[in-house]
Amino acid sequence: MDPQQMASPRTTHPPHSQRRCAVIAGIGSWLPLEVVTNDDLARTLDTTDEWIRTRTGIEQRHRAADGESTSDLAVQAAGRALESSGSDEVDALILATTTPDFLCPATAPEVAARLGLAGIAAFDVQAVCTGFIYALSAACGLIAAGTADRVLVIGSDVYSTILNPRDRATAVIFGDGAGAVVLRGGRSDEAGAVGPIVPGSDGNFRHLIAIPGGGARQRSLQMCRQPGDEYFSMSGSEVFRHAVQRMTEVSRRAMAAAGWENADVDRFAAHQANSRILDSVLDQLGLPSDRRLSNIAHVGNTSAASIPLLLDQCVADGRLKPGHKVLLAAFGGGLTWGATTVTWPDIAATAGPQ
Repeated sequence: MDPQQMASPRTTHPPHSQRRCAVIAGIGSWLPLEVVTNDDLARTLDTTDEWIRTRTGIEQRHRAADGESTSDLAVQAAGRALESSGSDEVDALILATTTPDFLCPATAPEVAARLGLAGIAAFDVQAVCTGFIYALSAACGLIAAGTADRVLVIGSDVYSTILNPRDRATAVIFGDGAGAVVLRGGRSDEAGAVGPIVPGSDGNFRHLIAIPGGGARQRSLQMCRQPGDEYFSMSGSEVFRHAVQRMTEVSRRAMAAAGWENADVDRFAAHQANSRILDSVLDQLGLPSDRRLSNIAHVGNTSAASIPLLLDQCVADGRLKPGHKVLLAAFGGGLTWGATTVTWPDIAATAGPQ
């Protein structure tokens, strides 16, 4: 036999445009009905509407009703994303949240069951405000591997359950909400194809954004709970600095991975953390202000729900149109961060009550 015939065949890879990847096929969101304005907060906190607006860009936020939890918002947003996609069939469900209904079990299986999807793979992802990007990455991996053909990705948080209502530093920033997308298997040259995802983390700064009490660390040390341990805490100035630095760096890396230049970016859809953070990142990236998508004034910081909620609302009001090249970026506790790119597809919005 010819030696060349005996040699192992050379591995070949399909052209980039033919590689299996995740494509956005549907989107949905949901906001609780109760609206809390800055003036409402000023009645119980040492603050004013002007102080909140000038430092955060927030005018109001939505708050879950008594008895309303993360799974309730997630089911609403997910149902709308499935409707937008034109099909209620998925192979997996990934829920990004910092406020699960229970410490155990995960909330995703319950959400799946309530959507009539019992039996599919369902799990939670905890990366705080970067949760949606991390969940998106996991979903893309399932699709690329052939494990799933359609994946429902949800970001849902009810921060009102973990905030100290007397802490002006956090109580004015966060709101409750949920957003979701349906991904399907497709080609990387299709509209809606999710580009390379660039994630990152640094646990050396875990203390900057944390809930000190209730976890295994405190329990294993048999530490006495201190007043306020059950509440979310954040070191504002340090978080601001890291958020600007990390989102700027990871956005540049995601653009480079996609082969994009600044001129290619039609819309910048970043986690709605704080308007001053978003302005600083936009300035560092050298992107014009008219390319920034924002809804923070009306919903506040909704953590893992932030990006899909923003996208759904912007499709609904026409700020985001098919063909727009969109840069997505987020930063959150952990510390965690991540970014990716997508050319927006022609899908229907189903934005919930505003």
